Amino acid sequence: MYRNWKKNIILFLVSQTISLFGSSLVQYAIMWHITLKTQSGIMMTISIICGFLPTFFISPFAGVWADRYNRKTLIMLADSMIAISTLILAILFLMGYDALWLLFVVSAIRALGAGIQVPAIGAFLPQLVPEEKLTKVNATNGSIQALTMLVSPMLSGALLTMATIETIFFIDVITAAIAVLILFLFLQVPVHAKALEKQTMSYFSDMREGYTYIRNHEYVKKFFLFCAIFFFLAAPVAFLTPLQVTRSFGSDVWRLTAIEITFSIGMMVGGIIMASWGGFKNKVHSMTLASLVIGACTFALGVIPDFWLYLFFMGVTGIAMPIFNTPSTVLLQEKVEGDFLGRVFGVLGMISSTMMPLGMLMFGPLADIIKIEWLLMGTGLLLFVQGLFLLGNKVLIEAGRPSPKPEL
Repeated sequence: MYRNWKKNIILFLVSQTISLFGSSLVQYAIMWHITLKTQSGIMMTISIICGFLPTFFISPFAGVWADRYNRKTLIMLADSMIAISTLILAILFLMGYDALWLLFVVSAIRALGAGIQVPAIGAFLPQLVPEEKLTKVNATNGSIQALTMLVSPMLSGALLTMATIETIFFIDVITAAIAVLILFLFLQVPVHAKALEKQTMSYFSDMREGYTYIRNHEYVKKFFLFCAIFFFLAAPVAFLTPLQVTRSFGSDVWRLTAIEITFSIGMMVGGIIMASWGGFKNKVHSMTLASLVIGACTFALGVIPDFWLYLFFMGVTGIAMPIFNTPSTVLLQEKVEGDFLGRVFGVLGMISSTMMPLGMLMFGPLADIIKIEWLLMGTGLLLFVQGLFLLGNKVLIEAGRPSPKPEL
């Protein structure tokens, strides 16, 4: 089944990296264009909502599609949809139609595309890679993504000063076209079993069956509950730290750039550590370590008076992210039956795309009443305590144990 898996995974990761690079350039260009044009918090909020909400609404459907249809085709279609919407936007901007609402519409279409891709990619990787190699591949993919997220804001900023925003739109169209062609022409992978069957069950029955599976699967249910609380509590450290830096250390642009770069470098390092080390034998122990570190660092970001020390803790938070994300993704890929993977990753997409914005709805307004430092200390403490719950949960610890090796 996994003949030529190394060649296949290289082709897949190259195509995804090229696609992500173009997408990131456009994402930052849109964000900065709105910021510079309007300098309005409300406009930025609308932009963030357009980038999150469509993912939430499409995720449950995307999960069913990822289980019912050819996952490679879904990834290619989502990339093509994003590229076509960006191409139309570029042409409209060149013709002089540069209204802000066009950027919001395209942000929403891009979020729909991302919502389709995430469950499809999560479910597709186990088709490409042997189970024992999933940790290394997921960690490598995380490092590549972190590197892309490190380079793209700098390059996007440089391009905006030298060229027009339309140029960046066209770069994204070209990178998406290359990514789709690589998958179409070179990546030959058998379609998973469920996609080959005649679908006798109705669409919503399929969706319901996915929710029933999650409800009856103790590990998945408890892990998703953990993720929901984690994402909610992580909202201040994810979204409010730039505002905190501006208020407490100064509004120099280099400071804001420094925290982004430090976090991205941390994530790259964390991905490299996971690719080479692989984490503890029990994957939940790796997730616990990362949760405790993220909680402690979030608390530290609320008490540190020195900016360089602040950057250090931001970098350590970045390192901890892949140490949590990699084993948690691999555990789902290992524990969930292949026919349900798309729907399970679809629900995870819904959780991640709603809990952080919900957290912002609560912590954002609070940040104007209470010092952000207090919010970071409070959520950091809660994140740390939540990390300890991972260790105390028998179901999660049992699920994290390595699978017994099949006897030869």
